[in-house]
Amino acid sequence: MASLRDLGLSEYEERAYRSLLETGPTTAKELSRTSDVPMGRIYDVLNSLETHSLVRSQAASRPKKYVAVESETALDRLLESKKGELEQRAEQYEQVVDELVDELDAADPVEEPFWTAAVGPTEAVDLQVERLDAADGSIVIVASSLVQQFDADDLAARFTAALEDALERGVSVSVLLTPELVDTLPERVGERYRSTYQSHERFEARTSPEVSGTFEIIDDTEVCIEVPHPLTQDETFAVIDLKDPEFAADVRAEFEPRWGAARELRL
Repeated sequence: MASLRDLGLSEYEERAYRSLLETGPTTAKELSRTSDVPMGRIYDVLNSLETHSLVRSQAASRPKKYVAVESETALDRLLESKKGELEQRAEQYEQVVDELVDELDAADPVEEPFWTAAVGPTEAVDLQVERLDAADGSIVIVASSLVQQFDADDLAARFTAALEDALERGVSVSVLLTPELVDTLPERVGERYRSTYQSHERFEARTSPEVSGTFEIIDDTEVCIEVPHPLTQDETFAVIDLKDPEFAADVRAEFEPRWGAARELRL
C-alpha cells in the first residue's frame, strides 16, 4: 500500500499531515493528541512539514495554529522534491564513474591471452555489444553468411546501436562481405547503409569472394568469432571471444590483402 513515507516523510510527519487534513486548522497540542505524535516531537515535526511546504502556520493566533496544504499540491511538491534528489544523486554517481574511469584506466592492462564464449543468440549479442563498446580505435567486421546482425530484430538493433556509438566516439569501422551475402541482404539493410553509413568518414564497406567465416576484430587485439546455428544458418549460435594480440595480428594479416583487393559495397 502506498504511503507518504515512500515520498520521503517520516512516520510522525505522515501522521501529523494526515491528521491535519482531517481536523483543519489546529494547534500543536491538539494535533499531538489527534495524531498520536508525542508532544515532545510535535514542533520538530511541524517545522519539518513547513520546510517541505506541506503545512502553513498562523503566527498571529495565540496559540499558534497550523493547517495542511491541499493534498494534490502537497503530493506534487513531494514528487518534485524526490525528483530533485534523484537528479542530484544521478549527478553524484556520474562524477564517481568519471573519477573511477580515469583511475581504473590508469592500471596496466594484463597482456596474458584470454578467451571466453557466450552461447545463445541473446548472450552472443551481449558479448559482442560489450566488446564493441570497449573498442577504442578500430572495428573490422567480416561476414560470409547472413547472420542476425543484418536482420531487423531487437538483437540486431542492439548490435547496430553499439556500432553507431563506436563511430560517434571516433572508432573506424571496416566491413567486408561476400557478394553472395550482399545479394541476400534485406532491402531495409540497404536503406540503412545508404542513409547512415555510406557517407560516414570513418565507415567503409567492401565485398570480396575471398571471405570465409564471420568474425570481428576489435582494436587489433581481440577477435570475436561467430558460430552459426547448426540448424538455422541465419542465427548466431555462439560467439567465442579471444583476447590475444598475436592471434588478432594473424587474422588481420589474412584480412588485409582481401580488403585491398575488395570492391566498394554498393547497395
